Amino acid sequence: MKKAIFKNFIIILLLALILSGSIFSLVISNVLSRNTRQNMLNILHILDETLDYDKDLKGQIDQLTLLYENSKARITIMDIKGIILVDSNISDYVNMENHIDREEIQQALREGKGAARRKSGTLNISMLYVSYISRQGDYILRIAMPFSGLWDYVLILFPAILMSLGVSLIISLILANRFSRTITKPLYEISEQLLKLQENNPEFSFKPYEYFELNLIADTTKRMADAVKESIKKIEFEKLIRQEFFTNASHELKTPITSIRGYIELLENGMATDENMKLEFMGRIKKEAQNMTELINDILMISRLETKEVEVIRTDVRICSLINELIASLKPLAAENNITIEMSCKPIVISANHGQMRELFNNLLTNAIKYNKPNGQVKVYVTTEGNDAIFIVEDSGVGIPEESRQRVFERFYRVDRGRSKKLGGTGLGLSIVKHIVNYYNGTIELDSKEGRGSKFTVRIPMS
Repeated sequence: MKKAIFKNFIIILLLALILSGSIFSLVISNVLSRNTRQNMLNILHILDETLDYDKDLKGQIDQLTLLYENSKARITIMDIKGIILVDSNISDYVNMENHIDREEIQQALREGKGAARRKSGTLNISMLYVSYISRQGDYILRIAMPFSGLWDYVLILFPAILMSLGVSLIISLILANRFSRTITKPLYEISEQLLKLQENNPEFSFKPYEYFELNLIADTTKRMADAVKESIKKIEFEKLIRQEFFTNASHELKTPITSIRGYIELLENGMATDENMKLEFMGRIKKEAQNMTELINDILMISRLETKEVEVIRTDVRICSLINELIASLKPLAAENNITIEMSCKPIVISANHGQMRELFNNLLTNAIKYNKPNGQVKVYVTTEGNDAIFIVEDSGVGIPEESRQRVFERFYRVDRGRSKKLGGTGLGLSIVKHIVNYYNGTIELDSKEGRGSKFTVRIPMS
């Protein structure tokens, strides 16, 4: 990159020098041409005032050679028709061709003075011609001098040009080196910081740089590195959660399997002495198998909700009708502890999967009944707010301790493990609720005080 900066810097410098040199040459050439024309015109003015046109013009011209600073200057005098009367450099001027059609002569006839630059057919060199209409009579004076423009001064200016070019190159090399360092050094520092990603817990520190773009790269790199760190932490956390999930699932499955195995061994060893005992053992085996089935179904449901691998069929779900059905089916459970259920329901219809909505409300209502106090209450509210459907399930039960409120939605987490086992369930109910709510881009909030009940508020967008 440093070499590329040097190369481009030098190329830009050379182009700038060529462009500026060309412009400078053009300007200088024009200035030289204008000044030379003016000097030549001044000479013609002096000649016109000095000459006596009634006497020998050739002799007068030869005597006045000191007036035109350059021995190569050529003076021509002709009449108004272009016929040569005298020429300082040509002895046989009588036989010279008529000059009336020359560019500088035509311009002088129109404007009183004229100028032109061309290659002389007589002398075969580039000449600058300046002509002037005499004020003393019908005469045209013309002076011609070799003129190549700027090239006449190249040899004089070459050492200065060469020196300025060398100084410019040296300065540009120093500036290019400093400029490249201000760019490459921060990039090296940023790359060194990125190598810290190989560490377990990298800490990044970027200096403020001279250029906004480099600071932007540093800030973006830091944000990306922080995002990578967060992603790694998230992956590790999810890995831990999954490991814990499989451990808990294995433990939850091991309990009913052990129980089933024990009852089967009792039956095989003839410990069931009568039919009633055999029926009791078979009933317990059936109950444990049912618990295993419920646990496996809940695990599969959570897995599907997490991966969204199964296409969910949505229909218009009438929430009030669904909750009324669930309350009717849960009346026997509520009657065991004399729990009353009250409902205030605004008729709403949402587009969702009927089975998932049933599972959501069933888990919330079942928990509200199971973890309530005798003669307690369960209140259900269904309403809307803006574009959101609001579902509230509130109970007057045992409540949830503050240290457990953040974990009740975790899989297999139980606030009171002993009581939860006694009341039954898989320990996945609230985890399923949260996954269903997340599936529909909703939110769930818990407000609970230990000994005074819990309140679950669910918000789900209706469209």
